[in-house]
Amino acid sequence: MSYLEVENLTKKFGDFTALDNVSLTVEESEFVCFLGPSGCGKTTLLRAIAGLDIQSAGTVRQAGKDISDLPPSERDFGIVFQSYALFPNLTVNKNVAYGLENRKTPKDQITARVAELLGLVGLPDQGAKYPAQLSGGQQQRVALARALATSPGLLLLDEPLSALDAKVRAHLRHEIKDLQEKLGVTTIMVTHDQEEALTMADRIVVMNHGVIDQVGSPQEIYGQPATPFIADFVGTMNFLSGRMTAAGVKLGDVELAVEARGEFSNSDDVTICIRPEDVATRGVKPGDANAVEVGIEELEFLGSFYRATLAIDGGAARLTADFSINLMRDLDLTEGGRVAVALPADHLILYAGAPEAREI
Repeated sequence: MSYLEVENLTKKFGDFTALDNVSLTVEESEFVCFLGPSGCGKTTLLRAIAGLDIQSAGTVRQAGKDISDLPPSERDFGIVFQSYALFPNLTVNKNVAYGLENRKTPKDQITARVAELLGLVGLPDQGAKYPAQLSGGQQQRVALARALATSPGLLLLDEPLSALDAKVRAHLRHEIKDLQEKLGVTTIMVTHDQEEALTMADRIVVMNHGVIDQVGSPQEIYGQPATPFIADFVGTMNFLSGRMTAAGVKLGDVELAVEARGEFSNSDDVTICIRPEDVATRGVKPGDANAVEVGIEELEFLGSFYRATLAIDGGAARLTADFSINLMRDLDLTEGGRVAVALPADHLILYAGAPEAREI
């Protein structure tokens, strides 16, 4: 039995369906991320699990117990919000102790537990301060300690890092993941940040328009996206127009071999997808398998690499590729030049139909 089971969950706000028959299981001690754009239903699903927004239909079971109709106070979870939601008039110690005091825990146990948690989140000497005296990152650590104080079976994180600057966010996400692994607490985090999901999650649940599009490991979501939406949302992806042939797929006048042919018939219109980092250049010559000669239209310097815009078939199609600094130097690649690139068969992903216009 899975630790958390969500079955056929539906949530409606008037005529609007925020969640449409969603089912999901979460294993004990697992770290799961709900990932998707704004309005996709990920926060609504988290709030339904917490009992903050009771579902219109469906069931939620935690550790084998049906909690579908229980109020939040009777559910076994701790929650951390984007806004921290700390009590400004209480010290750090009092904020962390709040849930324990409500449970009438003995004072000596509260003192020991608060000290233990502040040590765990790296704030052992900050207990006497008030939230306004702390940085955003420190406040979020206090919110995390408060959520963990009662030793909940389930930790819910609602975009906990989105209000922080990039460097603090990157540092805290590693700390939160390390702490979760150390404590073994089952954790669900809502995020719209693909990098957070890829670096923190054991499994990612990608949501779109109130349904789950795909559930998988970070490697599966990134390397084998189930839909064009996921391919576009997670990472950077090239979308090229192709047509199936007996030998593979045709891109313009170039015949490409593909490993995963799918259930396509000859002459079917398809979308050919490949990640910029999977476009091969070193050692590629015209005439090699899946080789395409391209013109270099634009080079964008991104620090450790250049992102190149390449023109195929005299500009009829464009391809984005990532070139390392060393590759740029070794091949003397410049704007206006030409180069042969290969689109490896094992990195090509095919979807039915021609590419749709992408939102920028």
